Amino acid sequence: MLKRFFSYYKPYKLLFIIDFGCAVIAALLELAFPVAVNQVIDKLLPNKDWGLIVTAALALLFFYFLNMFMQYIVTYWGHMLGLNIETDMRRDLFAHLQKQPFEYYDNEKTGKLMSRMTTDLFEIGEVAHHGPEDIFISIMSLVGAFLLMMTINVKLAVMTIVLVPILTVLIIFFNKKMTGVNTQIFKDLGSFNAGVENAISGVRVVQAFANEGFERERFGKLNQTYRKSKLMFYKVMGFSFSFNYFLMRLITLFALFFGSYFVINDGISYGQFVSFILLTNVFMRPIEKINAVIESYPKGIAGFKRFIEVMDTEPSILDKPGAVDAGHLRGDIRYENVSFQYDSGKKVLDGVDLTVKAGETIAFVGPSGAGKTTICNLLPRFYDVTDGAITIDGVHIGAMTLASLRAQIGVVQQDVFLFSGTIRENIAYGKLDATDEEIWYVVRLAHLEKVVNEMPNGLDTMIGERGVKLSGGQKQRLAIARMFLKNPPILILDEATSALDTETELVIQQSLDELAKGRTTLIIAHRLATIKHADRIIVVNESGIAEQGTHAELMMKKGAYRQLHDAQFSRNE
Repeated sequence: MLKRFFSYYKPYKLLFIIDFGCAVIAALLELAFPVAVNQVIDKLLPNKDWGLIVTAALALLFFYFLNMFMQYIVTYWGHMLGLNIETDMRRDLFAHLQKQPFEYYDNEKTGKLMSRMTTDLFEIGEVAHHGPEDIFISIMSLVGAFLLMMTINVKLAVMTIVLVPILTVLIIFFNKKMTGVNTQIFKDLGSFNAGVENAISGVRVVQAFANEGFERERFGKLNQTYRKSKLMFYKVMGFSFSFNYFLMRLITLFALFFGSYFVINDGISYGQFVSFILLTNVFMRPIEKINAVIESYPKGIAGFKRFIEVMDTEPSILDKPGAVDAGHLRGDIRYENVSFQYDSGKKVLDGVDLTVKAGETIAFVGPSGAGKTTICNLLPRFYDVTDGAITIDGVHIGAMTLASLRAQIGVVQQDVFLFSGTIRENIAYGKLDATDEEIWYVVRLAHLEKVVNEMPNGLDTMIGERGVKLSGGQKQRLAIARMFLKNPPILILDEATSALDTETELVIQQSLDELAKGRTTLIIAHRLATIKHADRIIVVNESGIAEQGTHAELMMKKGAYRQLHDAQFSRNE
C-alpha cells in the first residue's frame, strides 16, 4: 500500500525536494536559536559588549526572516504538493469509474462514490503533504534537540525525556484506535451522502406524495449515525490529546525542576539553563506536531484504503487482448446461442439465436422483464454475454475496442439523461466538434426548431439538472437530435418516442424512419402502433424469442403478437 501511495510523488520529485529541504532547514534553524541564546547570556552579557549584542540580535533577526521564508514555502508549496497528488488520485479514480460497466453502477450508490471522490481524497492530500515531511522533521528535531540537551548536561537530558517512551506508546495506541474509527466514519459519510443525494434528486416525488416528514425522519437517522461516528472519533482524540498534553507538560516540569537543581549546585550556567528550557520547547514541538498528524493520518490512511478498494475493482468489461478498431460497420448482426444472467444469478436470456441484416429495422415487443432491453444492451457491450457470441459483420464484438464499437452504435434510451448545461452542449454531445450548421440541421430533423426559437437564449438556454426545465417530449426530442448528430450505422431506440404526445410522435416517427434508411435499427417498443412499419417484429417472452415476422404475418398467425395487439388496442378503445 505504501509503495502505491508514494508512486504518486514521482511526477513531483522536485517540488517534494524543495518542500522537504526547506522544512529541514527551518527545523535546523529552530534548533540553532536556543544555542544562540545560550551564547548571548553566557558570553556577551558578562562582557557588556553592546555592539556584539546588537550584531547578534541582527543576525538572529536575519535568521528569523529566513525561517519565515522557509515556513511560507513549506506551507504553500507543501500544500501544493498534497493538492497535486490529491488531484492526480481524483483523475485516476474518475477514469477508473468511467471504465466500470452498467452492472457496477447497478450495485453502487452515487452518494458513496461522490464521497470517495471528495472527502476521502481531501484527507489523503493532507497526509501526502504532512505525513512524510512531519514524521521525518519531528524525528530529526527530537534527536537534534536531545543531542544538544546532552551537550549541556547528560544527566539533566536523560531525566527530562524519561517520559517519552510512555508518550510514544500512547501515540501508537490512539493512532490505531482512530484509524479504525475513521474507516467507520467514511462508511457512514458515504451512506449519509447517498441518502442526501437520493432525497434531493427525488424531491418532486417526495412532495407529490407529501412524504416530507418521512424523509426528515430518515435523514435524521442518517444524520445521527454520522454524528455518533464523529463523536466516537472525538472521544478517542480527546483521550489522546489530554494524556499527551499532561505528559508533555510533565516533561517541561521535569526540565524546570531538575534544571533549577543543577543551576543551584553549579552543574550548569544560567545561559545553559535558559537554552535547555528553550530546547525542551523545541523538543516538545515535534511531539505536538505528531499529535496533530494523529488526527489527519488515520483519516488519510482510511481514505487511501477506500481509494485502493475502488481502484482494485477491475472492470468486468474491458477491451479484450488484441482488440482492434472496428472501422466502419455495415450492420450485419448475429446473436449465436446467447445467454445472460446478472451477478445475482437471475437469468434473463437463455440460448437466443437471432440474425439481423444490414439496413434491416427490427422491433422487439413483449412483456416487461422479458429481456428486450437486455438483448440490445449486449450489442454495445454495456453488459457481456454469459454464454454464446454476438458478431457484427462476421466479427466478434469482443474483438473490437469498446470505444470504436460504441462509436458505431447510437442509443436513445427510454430514461433520457441530459447534462446540466445548455441545449447546444447536450446536442453536441453526439459529436463534440459539431458546427452550428450541423447542430441546427439535427434540431430541424428532430422538430426542435420551434422549441429552441421560443427559448430565451436559443441554443444557449440552460436546461437545468437532468433537463428539468424541459417537458418530457422536449427532452426526448433533444436526445433524438443528439443521436441524429452522432449519425451511426446501427441504431438502438429504447422506447425513443414514449414521452411524446401522439401528434409529435407521428412527426418524430417520420424523422426516425428517414434516419433508419440504410441503417440497422433495433427498436424496443410497447406501443405496437409505432412499429408496424418494421421489417421484422420479434416477440420476446420469458422463454426467449416466441415468434417473429412482419406485422401482417404475425397477425395472421394469431399467436403471442396477436394477443398483445388485441389486448392493447382493446384497451385503447
